[in-house]
Amino acid sequence: MKTSLKLKRMERGLKQADLADLVNVRRETIGRLEQGQYCPLRLAMDLAKALDTTVEDLFSFDDEE
Repeated sequence: MKTSLKLKRMERGLKQADLADLVNVRRETIGRLEQGQYCPLRLAMDLAKALDTTVEDLFSFDDEE
C-alpha cells in the first residue's frame, strides 16, 4: 500500500506520537501505517468479504446513529 501519510504529517510539523495522540492510537500504529505495513481499509474489506456482508454493515460512526 502506498501512502502520503508521513509527508502530510511532516508538512504539519507533527511527530508520529503527536498524530497518534490526535487520533487516539499508539505511535507504533502510525509508524506501521506510514510504512505500508498496516492497512485498516484492507482489513475491513477482508472482514466483510469473509462474513459475506459489507463494510458499511460492519462499521458505523457513533455520530451517524
